[in-house]
Amino acid sequence: MKPFLLLATREQDDAADGEYGAVLRYGGLATDRVHRVRLEQAPMPRVDLADYSGVIVGGGPFNASDPAESKSAVQRRVEREFAVLLDEVVDRDFPFLGLCYGVGTLGTHEGAVVDRTYGEIIGPVTIELTPDGAADPLLAGLPPRFDALVGHKEAVRDLPPHAVRLASSSGCPVQMFRVRSNLYATQFHPELDVEGLRERITIYRDHGYFAPEEYQETLDRASSRTIMHPHRILRAFVERYAGD
Repeated sequence: MKPFLLLATREQDDAADGEYGAVLRYGGLATDRVHRVRLEQAPMPRVDLADYSGVIVGGGPFNASDPAESKSAVQRRVEREFAVLLDEVVDRDFPFLGLCYGVGTLGTHEGAVVDRTYGEIIGPVTIELTPDGAADPLLAGLPPRFDALVGHKEAVRDLPPHAVRLASSSGCPVQMFRVRSNLYATQFHPELDVEGLRERITIYRDHGYFAPEEYQETLDRASSRTIMHPHRILRAFVERYAGD
């Protein structure tokens, strides 16, 4: 069976390794079924989509809506590389699952308005499926409302007409969307559990997601709910497209 391509942008090794481990665990994947590429370290290699079952994009520190002059050279390179890759991915309707940063990459590519209107603080939120979400094969069997973990400075404000909104929350109207039949992006984190989020809170405590004096409060909020359902989305993506 063909592996999945995991495109990552987390600079800190412990955060990058934690994300990789979570994708393996909740995707039900062995290490030889995931080809991990850390784009913050080197340019994207040539990607032949025929070699893969699907593309998974992890979260990361980049905000697509930041002014161009404030973006690092690495971020500008990564954005150019994603734009080229997504031209082919969208044209072929190739299986794609973007986790958090996938909203910025796929959303921007498809003409969504991505800005800081609907940022959410780190912690659990209640996700509600739209009617289209309830009917989507990737979300089959999920309850209409479930808790998931978030933490993002930007989000989709307006989707283009050809994108399908699949889920929302009270503070963020686009928590998940689909383009064509096989391209998905989530604002929440299907790969994260409470332990993983607490680890990221510590790693990113000085990255502007919360004030330094809010560190303990943020840790406590991360543990305030039991997260049971979002991981099934990652497993469903793997099971649906493995071997294609």
